[in-house]
Amino acid sequence: MSRAVIGAALGLLLAAAPVVQAETHGVMHLESDDAFERVDQRLRAAIEEKGLTLMTVVDHAANAQRVDLALPPTRTFVFGNPAAGTPMMQCQGSMALDLPQKMVVRETDEGVRLEWNSPHYLAERHGLEGCELPLEKIDGVLEGLAGAAAGR
Repeated sequence: MSRAVIGAALGLLLAAAPVVQAETHGVMHLESDDAFERVDQRLRAAIEEKGLTLMTVVDHAANAQRVDLALPPTRTFVFGNPAAGTPMMQCQGSMALDLPQKMVVRETDEGVRLEWNSPHYLAERHGLEGCELPLEKIDGVLEGLAGAAAGR
């Protein structure tokens, strides 16, 4: 295969990969150019496809509207897998403050943003360094969910 073909293929792969950004305090994010409801639907489907349990979705904009305040569309998805979360809580009970996992989908001036806590940040926050936990795998699952929801 020629270098040009390999380079073009690599460029296409990199363009299709989600560009996950880390913010301060362990909050990761990914932007989507798609409509809010489509991102919402894809996140629900991705959670189900990964075999995770969707416990609830909090509609912050609807809650704000009930008290005559306004927010752009903003929803928090609460989901998890006890096989991944329980060992983290066994290591340090305070992990229950941050589990199950959450992912926020919100409309911004730039588009739709997905946000979630880095599992590495949570491990640091709760002092889990002495425990053997699949943080890279959890990180990959969360990035995969965000990428699927964003349409990438």
